[in-house]
Amino acid sequence: MTAPGTETRSDPRDEIALHIRDLRAFAMSLARNHATADDLVQDTIVKAWSNIDKFTIGTDLRAWLFTILRNTFFSYRRKVSREVSDPDGIHAGKLSVLPQHDGRLALREFLFAFNQLSAEHREVLTLVGANGYSYEEAAQMMGVATGTAKSRASRARAHLASLMGMSSPTGNPVLTEAATLGVVFRSGLAVA
Repeated sequence: MTAPGTETRSDPRDEIALHIRDLRAFAMSLARNHATADDLVQDTIVKAWSNIDKFTIGTDLRAWLFTILRNTFFSYRRKVSREVSDPDGIHAGKLSVLPQHDGRLALREFLFAFNQLSAEHREVLTLVGANGYSYEEAAQMMGVATGTAKSRASRARAHLASLMGMSSPTGNPVLTEAATLGVVFRSGLAVA
């Protein structure tokens, strides 16, 4: 038997999982949609977990969780009520966009230059630059040493930049369209 005032209290976070089924049922009654209900329950658990210090030990945890879920649901409803419904894309079609011909020309120029690279250079740029693999992963896929992959990528980027007229007399890239630079220099040079 423990002395008065020395009893150990369990962490309320340990009990949250016990209420998930009830939270989901409550969320379904509010949202009437499985995906939205699951999102509400997840948001409720995250909010409860991160704000557990605001829960008063000895009070009803289930009621506290239901209050969080209810408030989350009504916040979601307010947010949705401010959104414009545009299922056919009519509203979005009225928004102005930049002309696409510049991007098409840049892509055509990029593809022309890219196809002039050797197969080894195209391979390394595709793996490291376009697909985002690390040098180590790319090297393993190509069956070469990591240093070889880095060297090939560097030479490939320099050659590609030269073919696209993106190098200054100092050899540094001339900053042009961000999308093109992203493909050319993704994991190589730092672009400011």
